Amino acid sequence: MNHFNAIIGQSPGFGSLLRSAKIVAATDVTILIKGETGTGKEILATAIQKHSTRADKAFITLNCAALPESLVESELFGHKRGAFTGAACNKQGILQSVNGGTLFLDEINSLPIGIQSKLLRFLETGECLAVGDTKPYFVNVRIIAATNTDLHEQIAAGSFRQDLFYRLHVVPLEIPPLKQRTEDIELLVKHFMHRFSNDYNVLPSTFSRAALRVLRAYAWPGNIRELRNLCERLSILAAGKTIEPENLPIEFTKLANGTLSSSSSAASNFTLPEVGVKLDTLEADMIHQALIRTNGNRSQSARLLGLTRDTLLYRIQKHGLATH
Repeated sequence: MNHFNAIIGQSPGFGSLLRSAKIVAATDVTILIKGETGTGKEILATAIQKHSTRADKAFITLNCAALPESLVESELFGHKRGAFTGAACNKQGILQSVNGGTLFLDEINSLPIGIQSKLLRFLETGECLAVGDTKPYFVNVRIIAATNTDLHEQIAAGSFRQDLFYRLHVVPLEIPPLKQRTEDIELLVKHFMHRFSNDYNVLPSTFSRAALRVLRAYAWPGNIRELRNLCERLSILAAGKTIEPENLPIEFTKLANGTLSSSSSAASNFTLPEVGVKLDTLEADMIHQALIRTNGNRSQSARLLGLTRDTLLYRIQKHGLATH
């Protein structure tokens, strides 16, 4: 079974991402998946694991933001009896229980700074030390990590170790937000509507061309997850119907009626000249203007352009723009 087939998308940037993911899946290299909340980072990590040489081994997901700081170290590395109040017996850590397999560390950006040095030690040597123990143990575990924030900013703020970042950043895979892959919206809608029609045993619904235009113009702050939830809701409430713009939630209809946010209004003010444009030249010029406006601050420039910092750095290099 090809688990990458479950990841829907044909836009150029997304297709390139999937090709890279398939290549690195066959290796044991450490991977850092970047992307906004709701873009499908765990789905991509699962597909990579299923196509790896460790596919028949253990695969565990740990959300670093879901555990109290006091428990993260014990969960990862285990603890000895009496190591702290409540430690009534020895406990095996996740790294030990997933030995030979793959550990997906979601929201690695939330890992407490005090635990980051131990994770770095493990990545470099395979060495783990249970809380309260003096004798280390060694395991063979592949790490796939994910972040929904800009780790460069956290490094600058002192909340993420730079050496750990570079150890995780061996192969970065960046999932673009849905607003940057609007070509895929119709494919995703068809996929979700078919799926929920089967799940709930209802007649399939379809979106009119006008409704699809509204979806493509929407900003999608919740990304794929938000689109999935919308399709699930409408599959139930509008079973067997053709969905028009007026059937969409208020935030969509406001957009359809021209009540745009200031950023959307600014984007719509650009009119394509009759003679056309050279898109690469226009993109390079916009990036150059953003860098000048922010005095070369790449994080601020990326925000002005609606890009991630890494995407901006790639495009700076692509266009040969000055980076100082």
